Amino acid sequence: MPLTILLTGFGPFPGAPINPTGALVRELARRRHPAFAGVRRVAHVFRTSYEAIDRELPVLLAREKPNALVMFGLAPRTIRLRIETRARNARALLIPDADGRRPLASVIAAGAPGTLPLRTPVQRLVAAAQSAGVPAAPSNNAGRYLCNYLCWRAGEAARAASGPAVVAFVHVPQLRRRNPLRSTPRRRSFGPDELIRAGEAIALAVLAATRRGDGGR
Repeated sequence: MPLTILLTGFGPFPGAPINPTGALVRELARRRHPAFAGVRRVAHVFRTSYEAIDRELPVLLAREKPNALVMFGLAPRTIRLRIETRARNARALLIPDADGRRPLASVIAAGAPGTLPLRTPVQRLVAAAQSAGVPAAPSNNAGRYLCNYLCWRAGEAARAASGPAVVAFVHVPQLRRRNPLRSTPRRRSFGPDELIRAGEAIALAVLAATRRGDGGR
């Protein structure tokens, strides 16, 4: 039976009218690479809202039954790829989602621990991105917004017997925009080709870990 990898991204959200992760996962689902032979790839782009995650994630997991789940989200202020190691039991009360809604509670799961480890081969994914020429580092802070919320819900799902063997979340920076009036960028930033190259390397590393049955760090 072929392996299935579920690749997810997000749409725009307040303060980020352009989110590169949606286009990224669609491209990764159609990339040609020998290691993808016989691998079923499913791309899904969440509307950046709590309701969309709660409605769509359980349906996706039940319908697609992925062996691995790789999620991408935008962190506009970061300057490198961040491979998240855990989700936080926290929500940002003052920041609305794309539907204009704010959470009613500051925690995701009342009475649960403050953090939830993700089943991610973190160092292997960092090395994969770096081998593609893109800076990357582990991160233990997924924030308190929708990226973190999806991390938490995916981490919960991974604990089920039928859950994905590997669950990874990758925060990506905002892509470089060309400015004809500037000869050099203010800081190191990514272009679309670099992001796709790194995303492919990460997806391949996740597949290798899944085949080995190694979702640890």
